Amino acid sequence: MSNTGRFLVVMAAIVAVLWWALAAQQQERHAGEPVRVSSVLGEGDTAGFELADPDYRLVFPADHGPHPDFRTEWWYFTGNLMADDGRHFGFQYTIFRFALAAEGADRASPWATRQIWMGHLALTDVAGERFYRVERFARGGRIGLAGATSEPFRVWLDDWAMGSQQDSFLPLQLSAQDADFGIELLLADGVGPVLQGDQGYSAKGPGTGNASHYYSFTRLDTLGRVRIGSEDIEVTGQAWLDREWSTSALGPGVNGWDWFALQMSDGADLMFYRLRRADGSPDPLSAGLIVDPDSSPRRLSSADARMRPTRYWTSDETGIRYPVAWRLEIPGEALDLQVEALLDAQEMALSVRYWEGAVRITGSRGGGAIEGFGYLEMTGYEED
Repeated sequence: MSNTGRFLVVMAAIVAVLWWALAAQQQERHAGEPVRVSSVLGEGDTAGFELADPDYRLVFPADHGPHPDFRTEWWYFTGNLMADDGRHFGFQYTIFRFALAAEGADRASPWATRQIWMGHLALTDVAGERFYRVERFARGGRIGLAGATSEPFRVWLDDWAMGSQQDSFLPLQLSAQDADFGIELLLADGVGPVLQGDQGYSAKGPGTGNASHYYSFTRLDTLGRVRIGSEDIEVTGQAWLDREWSTSALGPGVNGWDWFALQMSDGADLMFYRLRRADGSPDPLSAGLIVDPDSSPRRLSSADARMRPTRYWTSDETGIRYPVAWRLEIPGEALDLQVEALLDAQEMALSVRYWEGAVRITGSRGGGAIEGFGYLEMTGYEED
């Protein structure tokens, strides 16, 4: 994503959701072929929807909540967690909202809705070399199967929920259970909100409005438990929240993206995404941000980063080949990192096929050794 590259996942998911809403009308995953990211680049009628505004300034707590006048939005959590016995777990927990049409007058039926909600939940068991994933859909509307509020903050999809525990936004409780695995986590105050792009306006394509409103909490102290089967495991660690809403699509010629969210041992956090064009070159709108604990966040442009894959993995399930190890350099920050998957098989082969998983980082900054953990997301490799 995104994280800004995450807009592509959402645009692809819109097509999957539309198929589901029209053909199934049930709260279950569709059985059709997964949607290719490139099939929806630049597509979609934006009439009646609000567009991102470069003059808008984010307002909290209101902007923690829903934005139904925009076509898409998401609350996107990732993190690395440790058990007392040293076992390492990664998690991803996301709830997406999709508008099938622009908002209009309310209809009488409590089932009537223009909003469809989708949830993705994943858990990486590094020592057990297992990756768990699941997807859910639900309707919005007055029936209350899914929705969001800003005060108090709460987002839910059936019995999956994320919400504030006090009058303030933080701490947050994340709760999601499936038959084989689940999470119950409490996220305490941390680093954020960090405004991505230009004061929260993150350009996606040429022209005004081809953008999202985007902010992050880059480091949130986390504790709670994960469940695998019947085993509950107490964990602590660090989480990352990306929050984004938008309407319009990216410019033409982008196949996918590579997105890094990294928490380093010196206390700094790095987000960088490369929008990847059809010829493999980075799109000029690729960008990022570095957050030091003792200074203001600094924006990074496409020219500020050098990155190249150093190892690949091919999925037995989909046949897609992903780069699961990278060399990432930010010369202006004297930063040179090696980023490698903690488990190669962290592919989200759901309505949309993408790779998202926990990674380890090693390297140097300013001549000193550095390490840490983070998350890597990659899409569009089925088109390469």
